[in-house]
Amino acid sequence: MIVVDAQGHIAGRLASYIAKSLLKGNRIVVINAEKILLSGSKYSIINEYLERLEIGSVINPKHGPLHPRRPDTIFTKMIRGMLPYRKAKGLEALKRLRVYINTPEYYKPIEKTIFEKALATKPLSFYLTLGEVASRLGWKSDID
Repeated sequence: MIVVDAQGHIAGRLASYIAKSLLKGNRIVVINAEKILLSGSKYSIINEYLERLEIGSVINPKHGPLHPRRPDTIFTKMIRGMLPYRKAKGLEALKRLRVYINTPEYYKPIEKTIFEKALATKPLSFYLTLGEVASRLGWKSDID
């Protein structure tokens, strides 16, 4: 089992490393999902997510698509997009993934893995965290 501390990692790069590792058969736990960084214009990132919320079913909204608003589910869906989840091997790989907001007590003493190539290179003011995006989408953090 690999425990990844996602704080300070860029979302797409981290997701690609995790997807590749899941396909190899590793179990992966991602902690601090709300501290994952998104690069780009803050205005355009938030607008893309808000526009995505408007997509719905013509017949009935309950038929989907369902839009994630929590940082852990947003990141899980990012990883799912990098897996062949409609095939058996992709579905099995997705079942080996766990993503958590903050750090659960069980994983605090375990050694954390950091992907050096996925870390942010610019100062943190150039990035937007997944928690900030999720709060703009309507997620209310009850952990504070």
